[in-house]
Amino acid sequence: MALPFDPAAIDPADIGENQVVLEQSHENAIETVRTACLDCGFGIPVEFSPSELLNEKVDADRDPYYVLGACNPAVADRALDETLKIGGLFPCNMVVWEEAPGRQRVYHLSIMRIAHALGIAPDSAEWDGVLERTGELTEQAFAMLEAHEDAVAVTGDE
Repeated sequence: MALPFDPAAIDPADIGENQVVLEQSHENAIETVRTACLDCGFGIPVEFSPSELLNEKVDADRDPYYVLGACNPAVADRALDETLKIGGLFPCNMVVWEEAPGRQRVYHLSIMRIAHALGIAPDSAEWDGVLERTGELTEQAFAMLEAHEDAVAVTGDE
């Protein structure tokens, strides 16, 4: 299936892509991300380890990989007011994967921006407000992560 756009031409800022590397254990990185999310107004209603599941079910031998499903209820409520389809992308995931022992990558992209880019979300002032608020919350979380004593600067597609 051919995509109607060139994924390589997408500016990471257009989809709210953020990432940071933490030089700490996988378990500590998960706690660091959880704390940053909670401190910025996100709850974590869902979390799971795809690597544990796949290693158990299909003997995948995957390195540690963890998903924290972050959600700000007030913003989620506003988003649902604009389009019920957005629930198909809930929650906003913060992903932590082990690049090497003691080196964890934290990754996030904005479901709200992706929904807008795909036409799932409306082109409206209200949706612009949703994008602005989720962007602010995510920026706060990543600023906290980047300021963490174990953070390493990430450049480009590193």
